[in-house]
Amino acid sequence: MYYLDEIAAYSPFNAQETADKAAMLRFARENPDCLLRSNAAGHFTASAWIVNPARDKVLFCYHNLYRSWSWVGGHADGETDLAAVALKEAREETGVAAGRLAKEGLLSLEVLTVDGHEKRGVYVPSHLHYNLTYLVEADEAAPLRVKADENSGLRWFTFAEALAASTEPWMAERIYKKLIEKGKV
Repeated sequence: MYYLDEIAAYSPFNAQETADKAAMLRFARENPDCLLRSNAAGHFTASAWIVNPARDKVLFCYHNLYRSWSWVGGHADGETDLAAVALKEAREETGVAAGRLAKEGLLSLEVLTVDGHEKRGVYVPSHLHYNLTYLVEADEAAPLRVKADENSGLRWFTFAEALAASTEPWMAERIYKKLIEKGKV
């Protein structure tokens, strides 16, 4: 589905999502290049909240840039089907080939800050990720494969373990807790 239609149709879960939905629609309207990394102020991204069929565990990667256990995701890079981006990133970053969307449409949305950092020897200035999150289900017995240029570990966590493993307090408290609650249904 076209990302702007998904955002417009989405019913926010809380105050954060209400504010972020409005910010996303405004940003997209004002920035024709909002799907491209070349927009240094911000751009759209997609994340996969990968759960097992019992929906009592989540697959996290140890993200090299953030030095934390976290969800997987990536840049739209011009793609307007952000669910497809989330699935592609799930496969690339974890090796889970049989992951599938566990629910139609968005699980959540959030505007995320990204601190300035080096990527492949080039400085990337601080910017925003206008992120759409999709619920992906995968078999926890499926083989996993680290994507060494982005992560250095993959592991299935119970939800409590995932929250404890994240070294990003804002993500754990504001985003992962929300996803845990929303992803159980």
